[in-house]
Amino acid sequence: MKGIIMQFAELSDEQWGFIKPCIPPQPIVGRKRADDRKTINGIIYVLMTGCRWHDMPKCYGAYQTAWRRLKWWSEEGVWNKILVTAQEHAFAIGKLNMEIVAVDSTLIDSKKAASQQGTTAISDAKG
Repeated sequence: MKGIIMQFAELSDEQWGFIKPCIPPQPIVGRKRADDRKTINGIIYVLMTGCRWHDMPKCYGAYQTAWRRLKWWSEEGVWNKILVTAQEHAFAIGKLNMEIVAVDSTLIDSKKAASQQGTTAISDAKG
């Protein structure tokens, strides 16, 4: 069985038209944000290729801007809004079937485990 190979592609006009209404408006006062479409394409490039932020092609703007935008929009729930809108649209046109759903995740709180003393297998075995 062959795996799925994901390749980077910039947002199409149709995809951008779908995403644009979910994005916060430009600020009324102060400096305008860097071009949203270009910045999102840079974010997608880094996430799809796995490259370091520093290696993001300059045609997508400053890598610092893309990283900050990813972080800021994550904290503000913008990416979640885009996802929910896409899911609702796909469900409405019959491309998403909720009859069978599988969820898989693993959570490990490494901060707590690292701070606890005497909880390793070796120290527990010694008693």
